[in-house]
Amino acid sequence: MSNKSQQDHPCGSCSYYSKSIWQPVLAGTMPVLKHGFIRKELQPGQIVFEQGAENRGLFCISRGLIALRTLQADGTSSLLGLVYPGEIAGVRSFLRGDHHMTEARAAVPSRVCMVLQRHAKQVIQNNSAVLMRVAERCLTEIDRNQIRMIAASTKSNKERLAELLSYLMEYHGETCGTQTRMWLPLPRADLASLIGVQPETLSRLLKRLEKDGTFAVSGRFVTAQSVN
Repeated sequence: MSNKSQQDHPCGSCSYYSKSIWQPVLAGTMPVLKHGFIRKELQPGQIVFEQGAENRGLFCISRGLIALRTLQADGTSSLLGLVYPGEIAGVRSFLRGDHHMTEARAAVPSRVCMVLQRHAKQVIQNNSAVLMRVAERCLTEIDRNQIRMIAASTKSNKERLAELLSYLMEYHGETCGTQTRMWLPLPRADLASLIGVQPETLSRLLKRLEKDGTFAVSGRFVTAQSVN
């Protein structure tokens, strides 16, 4: 796609443009994509879509962090996963033409770009390369869930927590001398949900990581030694 085409593309100014599912769209369906394109800035706690709501389209995360939760009838919830910049949300309900099985909510200030369902379907039907990218995202999600299941049976809770904190640090950490520091974008209860332990177990795991010198935790601030 030429620079002129990129300038005309609604995702053209995004830093994730080259990986966007909409990047290969053909010129003939570009007006359809533009017509159904909506960009929203979200504050922490704002909803992207609600559990049980009808699918309205495909959601691309261009900034921030989106938390996917399942809500129970008794008012409790469990954090199932995180959607990072460059990733998409709502793809399963979009492909099924069904309701969302989870809730999606901004964990930090975020930017979400949505293509309305009718327009998204028309673009995909006329652009096989876009369909392939959507399929690749589905496979990536399946692979990620499989990796999590394998890790749950082969790695200790402490190892999985260390990996999760390291992963969060890559996106949210700032280097200060020989250390990397971040404001934890999730409450501890959510960290516990992601690795499948009770909150009190998480507290013990954090203390063990601190004792090892891997991480230092003070409230919502996490510090790690930078790897040279």
